[in-house]
Amino acid sequence: MQRLKISHILNNKDFVYALSLFVFIGFICFSFYELSKAEVTVVQEGETTTVRTHANTVEDVLNELAINVGEHDELSHELNDLVNGEMKIEHTIAKQVTVSIDGKDQTYYTTSDTVEEFLTEQEIDVSEKDQLSLAANTKIDNNLVIDIEKAFQVTINDAGEEQQVWTTGGSIKELLAKHDIKLNELDRVEPKQTASINKSTDINITRVEKVKDVVEEEKDFKVVKRSDSSLEKGKEEIISEGEPGIVEKHYEVVLENGEEVSRELVKEEVKKESKEKVVAVGTKVNKPRTTAYADTSSSTETVSRGGSEDKGKTLYMKATAYNWDCASCDGRGLTSTGYNLKANPNGVVAVDPSVIPLGTKVWVEGYGYAIARDTGGNIKGNKIDLHMPTKQQAASYGMKTVQVKIVE
Repeated sequence: MQRLKISHILNNKDFVYALSLFVFIGFICFSFYELSKAEVTVVQEGETTTVRTHANTVEDVLNELAINVGEHDELSHELNDLVNGEMKIEHTIAKQVTVSIDGKDQTYYTTSDTVEEFLTEQEIDVSEKDQLSLAANTKIDNNLVIDIEKAFQVTINDAGEEQQVWTTGGSIKELLAKHDIKLNELDRVEPKQTASINKSTDINITRVEKVKDVVEEEKDFKVVKRSDSSLEKGKEEIISEGEPGIVEKHYEVVLENGEEVSRELVKEEVKKESKEKVVAVGTKVNKPRTTAYADTSSSTETVSRGGSEDKGKTLYMKATAYNWDCASCDGRGLTSTGYNLKANPNGVVAVDPSVIPLGTKVWVEGYGYAIARDTGGNIKGNKIDLHMPTKQQAASYGMKTVQVKIVE
């Protein structure tokens, strides 16, 4: 019976017509509903999603897509912007970046694509001399770490020549190699090459070298005196002149920054032997002369000869000073009598032999005891020239009137 009723209803034309009309109206309504949706494109991290939606605002659209916008993210629209047809919403997720400058860390969030863009965005200054751990075109990834070592200047004093160089640290050895500063085996560096560099580091290089110096020096000759019975007592005659010898001295000299700091005698070689000076010393004694007179009485006259009349004599003389290394000297350091002033610079004076004989021992006020071993073109009369160990001492002496005593 029930089936007959349903069959009767379905065969009813009015019912079929009403049902068809209802379906058609529903389809029209659904079509209008779908057509009334806005088409929205959402771009996130390079991926594009297109949706049709009745959402009113951008926030509603993002909520429908379960997209959460972080505090530091970049969004092309405001969240409360109204949705319109064919809208394109771009969402860029911020990435965390840690920047370490000279060991001090700071965290940033950015939507920049590269390291260079990020540094510009955050106004982080990196000069050409600074050291950046990543290339400027490196892509930004989440949790990226960027190390920056700031450059600073240090002073390198290389044997007295200073230069300022830029560095970001490291060891002194690395810095010297970077600037092509080469060290020899004996050179010294302070601080040590293994020491680390900081802003207060000053580098001092001492250039050390060992050189050989060969110096020829004269060797004094001996004076040999021989008794001569044919020569009157008190008289002397030179039989043969002496000649100084030559000794070659080899030194090892240490120079620091070009200046001598030590000298060590390594060996000596005799290049020429000295020749003795031989002097004959008279021993002959003359008998006293006897004269006879007519009255048969006699008298004896004894003539004695001495050389000590001037001993103890005091003179007042104009004194000057000189040094063997003077402009007009021969550079060998020998006096007119062959005495070596380079080897024996003290206690020598130049005199006028007619006033003070050569070889005389004297005492000079302000100078002390000395021996007359030299002469000079300007030393005439009561003048005396005092030899000084250095040119500076000679130059500073000037001219003085001094007391001179003949000792022997």
